[in-house]
Order: sequence, then C-alpha cells, then structure tokens
Amino acid sequence: MQVNDYDGFGAAYSAENEVNLINAHYERPAMLDLAGDVRGRRILDAGCGSGPLAAELRARGAVVTGFDSSAVMVALAKERLGADADVLVADLAAPLPFADGGFDDVTASLVLHYLRDWSAPLSELHRVLRPGGRLVLSVNHPLLYKMLNPQADYFAVTEWTDEYTFSGQPAVLTYWHRPLHAMTDAFSDAGFQVAVVSEPPWSPDTPAELLPPGFEGRTSFVSFIFFVLIAS
Repeated sequence: MQVNDYDGFGAAYSAENEVNLINAHYERPAMLDLAGDVRGRRILDAGCGSGPLAAELRARGAVVTGFDSSAVMVALAKERLGADADVLVADLAAPLPFADGGFDDVTASLVLHYLRDWSAPLSELHRVLRPGGRLVLSVNHPLLYKMLNPQADYFAVTEWTDEYTFSGQPAVLTYWHRPLHAMTDAFSDAGFQVAVVSEPPWSPDTPAELLPPGFEGRTSFVSFIFFVLIAS
C-alpha cells in the first residue's frame, strides 16, 4: 500500500476528520485557540487538506489562502470553501508561489512531521510572513514515537510508519520523528522566535463516547505538540 497517499484516501480521511476526537475535538480547536482573533488578518493555511481549518479561520474574519500537495484534498477544499476560494496545489518541500511578506500568519496543521528536512520549508514560511508575523503549527509530540517504540533512540531523527483506518478505508502514514531540541533548533535557524509551546487538553465539549476507555478523570493525552513562532 502506498504511504501518505492522500490522493487515494483523502475523501475518507476528510470525512473522519470532521467528527473524530483527534482532529475535530483536539487538534483543530487548539489551533484556533492559539490563532486567537484573526479578523482582517491575511493567513496562509499550509497543508490545508480539505479545508476545515481554513473554513473556521475564514468564518472568524480572516482572509485565507490555502495550499496542499494533494490535488484531491485541494478539490475537496474548493468544494467546502467555494470554487473561487484561493486554494492551490503546492508542495511545502519546494519553493512556494507566494510573494515575500504577503501574510500576517501561517498555519501549518500536522504537516511538518511528514518531512525529513525542515530547514527549507521553514525558511519559505518565514519568507512569506511579514516581519513579526506568526507561524502557528502542530506536529506529532516528540514523546509519541518513543511511547510507541520503547526501544527507539529518542534523540535520533527517525522515519516511522503507522497504519490507520479512515472511515473504513485502510491507510499507511509515514512520519519523521525528531526530538524537541531539534524542532526548536530548526525554528531558530529559520529566523523564528518561540512564543508559545502548548500541550493542550481536548475540547471541553468533546462527546464522552469519543474518549477511549481509561480516560475518565483526565483532560489531556500525549499526541501532538503546538507552537506559536514569531518571524524575526
């Protein structure tokens, strides 16, 4: 089975993303909380997928441009946002088709952990931000790989693969684990200052039936880590 095949399982992934715990009631609310008041802000949604975060940001008054490397996901985003939405196919691992300093904020939701090299992508995101602009991002928590693979070397940048089922469709995703210091070093090298590091709880309105057994009495779990970076 092809890995990271969002053109193949994009529709199934998008359908599950709408209602599940990990995206709909944890990651996306956390990204919106960190973005805060976005009225009138020009936001680039990097790796926008089928556009759920872009739709929420636009509903809150932002002027949103999105891109994704998957043509299927971009088509789904246009279905959600309208055919005239500013959404295009582009690859974060390549130079981006946007002007220098064209955005107040960039959101990158669960994108960077697919990439081995962060230096060029972060440099591009820094380039398209105005001075003082924000990069709000989420990635796999660096503890996650170690928890799933207890014998692994936490400090090694390592490729790893996991199997999923999205709305009944099997999928294989491959990620790059990196320790926390490697993340923050990459941010600094690209010209960003770390303003916020967040390990948020799931949304308080999460339906109880979505929580796994054993989560009673808890509000948080290790899954993703979130950052707000300032382009200096």
